[in-house]
Amino acid sequence: MKILALSGSNADGSYNLALLKFIAKHFADKYDFEVASVKGLPLFKEGVDAPAAILDLGKKIEEADMVLIASPEQQHSVTSALKSALEWLSSAVHPFSGKPVVVVSTSPFAQGAARSQLRLKTILLSPGFGAQVFNGDEFMMGLAPKQFDENGNLVDEGTIKFLNHFFDEIDSWYAQITK
Repeated sequence: MKILALSGSNADGSYNLALLKFIAKHFADKYDFEVASVKGLPLFKEGVDAPAAILDLGKKIEEADMVLIASPEQQHSVTSALKSALEWLSSAVHPFSGKPVVVVSTSPFAQGAARSQLRLKTILLSPGFGAQVFNGDEFMMGLAPKQFDENGNLVDEGTIKFLNHFFDEIDSWYAQITK
């Protein structure tokens, strides 16, 4: 299965990007990952043709079997960088139509960006998307600075065990929706 792992952060040293890189490495023998980011994408502007960077991201989404979005939290919602990218992708092009999408998140705070996951799932159900959003267990990892070692690996075995369980659920869900 080809998975586009999209970081919704434009921050330097993003924990959500680090999480996606760990997931891609941890499951490298099971899935074909491409890691991408909204960092550097132009701000959405209504009535303007989508720039090449947005069209390229849309093509990557279309070519993927599934999209895994890591959504940091800003002001109890998704980041403005992610929201802007999603506005382009739901108006200029529509690569999420019928696309299986899974959301994960991490945060320096204990809640693990839980509110951003809820907001993102709502956005993905809005007109212009048509995504199939995974709503099983949720992966929200709090206290991100303590979760990674110097090599970008997760250090807590319980977290890794739950991540494995989480992806087993995703596999079952994906098999059901793609019958």
